Amino acid sequence: MTLPKIFSLLLALTLCACSDEPADNRPGQPVAKRRAIFKEFTRTLEPMGLVARERAPYKRQEFLASAQSLQALVSQPWSYFTPGTDYAPSHAKAAVWDKPAEFTAAREQFERKVTELTRLAQGGDLDLIRAAVNEVQRSCKSCHNDFRRDI
Repeated sequence: MTLPKIFSLLLALTLCACSDEPADNRPGQPVAKRRAIFKEFTRTLEPMGLVARERAPYKRQEFLASAQSLQALVSQPWSYFTPGTDYAPSHAKAAVWDKPAEFTAAREQFERKVTELTRLAQGGDLDLIRAAVNEVQRSCKSCHNDFRRDI
């Protein structure tokens, strides 16, 4: 093994050891899976937010591809919010399980906003797209306020 590879391996192990969060060692790793999908939401939505706030150029095909990627992700994390998955490293509030109708309504609202964003991204009207991105982001924030613990 070369010195750079050894250094990289040691660095990765050190960073993992510094994490304060426990690993998700439960069968099927539902918390880890849903968190990974939410991180992908963020990685997909952030560049669109930059365009909406005029901090990045609008490139129609790239934007549309991002919207379609978000649309493909939008239904994925919810099946991992099963009873008994409120253990660390979860950031979900008890309200997810205590208020399932409200959680479902928030999820459905988010899905509708993403679907609308994707539809508008196909049309290319930047003013409408900006408004739709803002609506998706508001939907995220609202759900976080109600159903995600501060970290």
